Amino acid sequence: MKINLRPPLYDPVAVQPMRDELLYVGFEELNTPDKLDEKLDSISSGSALVVINSVCGCAAGSARPGVTLALQHKTIPGNLYTVFAGQDRDSIDLLRSKYLAAFPPSSPSVALFKDGEVVHMMHRYQIEGRGPQEIADDLIKAFDKHCDRQGPAISQEAYAKLVHARACGSKIPLHEN
Repeated sequence: MKINLRPPLYDPVAVQPMRDELLYVGFEELNTPDKLDEKLDSISSGSALVVINSVCGCAAGSARPGVTLALQHKTIPGNLYTVFAGQDRDSIDLLRSKYLAAFPPSSPSVALFKDGEVVHMMHRYQIEGRGPQEIADDLIKAFDKHCDRQGPAISQEAYAKLVHARACGSKIPLHEN
């Protein structure tokens, strides 16, 4: 059994709205190494979107809004997972070393898996300076090519109620142990 050994870097209460944004549209958190292994090892067939969430401004202004917008498309990944950099530290280490070893560490980032392999990767440098619609457009192209679940992830009415967490890491208090 793998347990989380390192505490989060940021105050979990202050970060919760950033987690809730993705949970609201159907993401499941892989916040322990065991859970991450269980879920990612089980995608030998089908598709999964894994979002490495972050407290940074580009996650708030582009990544999370772009990902949630893309999930309003008619075709979406079969599974939606998220791991939070600086929070789920042991899970992030496992994700990067075992499942994303071919890619440099990046947060935020978005990986689309198909049949257990990464088929589309969006790094921080591909997120910074771009708007949510641009992020969504890139992801939608990948969804159309690799996914077969019927979207949207949530109804239009529910999506209209989504509140994007706009805080930036420089304003988030550090976690005190």
